[in-house]
Amino acid sequence: MPLITLRQALDAAAAGAYGVGAFNVTDLVQAEAVLDAARTTDSPVIVQTIAGASAHGSDEAYWEALVHLARRYDDIPVVLHLDHGATFDDCARAIAAGFTSVMIDGSLLEDRVTHASFDENVAVTRRVVEYAHARGVSVEGELGTIGGSEDGGATVKEIVLADPDDAERFVAATGVDALAVAIGTSHGAYKFTSPPDGSVLRMDLIAEIAARVPGTHLVMHGSSSLPADLREEINAHGGALPESWGVPEDEKARSTKLGIRKINQGMDSHMAYIAAARRFLAENGMAADPAPFERAGRQAMEQMVADRMHVFGQAGQAYRHRGVREPVAAGA
Repeated sequence: MPLITLRQALDAAAAGAYGVGAFNVTDLVQAEAVLDAARTTDSPVIVQTIAGASAHGSDEAYWEALVHLARRYDDIPVVLHLDHGATFDDCARAIAAGFTSVMIDGSLLEDRVTHASFDENVAVTRRVVEYAHARGVSVEGELGTIGGSEDGGATVKEIVLADPDDAERFVAATGVDALAVAIGTSHGAYKFTSPPDGSVLRMDLIAEIAARVPGTHLVMHGSSSLPADLREEINAHGGALPESWGVPEDEKARSTKLGIRKINQGMDSHMAYIAAARRFLAENGMAADPAPFERAGRQAMEQMVADRMHVFGQAGQAYRHRGVREPVAAGA
């Protein structure tokens, strides 16, 4: 089975009323964990990474290796996605490497601190859409601002909730295939200071926005649950993660019924990896080879991803893509 686009994956998810997990990976070991989980659960999957955020020295070398690895899993439908592309160039480089989907995060200017105006966001997003669609690649945009930071740390970045009126205008002006909507979630290992309720996690916005942009798929960022047992395991072996609450599992499952089709997850799977790796190192004081603790982390991450695939409803849904042809550039 060839690589598929985000549009193909999410169109099928909409038809089946389920969500597709998009799992952040920072090296090939983690990518294998995600792909093996998809194979085990017979799931379509979105493997995603961020420019400059991998364990490898060169984005291009890593991305090309990631494409090669994904093609080896030809029995499952795989989307290769650039998460939070900060610039047009980030997106163009990912497309050149062979990714089938890119996100342009035009909600912030290139300094990644200053909020972009609506018109500035539209301009850069539309430019990426025109470039990507001409090459058979899907595009995700972002409206509003999702809190936190992708490296797992807490930030003071203000959360700006998505506005349904703006969502309708944005989609009409850009033609994005998918739209990340800020509903109160945040990236990283520190999200909520107490279990979230409707005052901080605006699930009601999902259905309202979905009704306004029926041809565009909605995306939830910052969806990790931050399991307390993993935090405790990490901290028991030298970590210092603060107490925090994430998005409850039942809320993620409910979001797919309200209109969320792509569910981003990085922190839960990374916490599973780190907890297992720290435990292995604590129990094997003579360990000097990284491979054994990487295997321990990889196995824990694979199990976490497989569990989430069941929560999102994508397990067993790979059949919907059997026979799909790989996308080609317009006019090719």
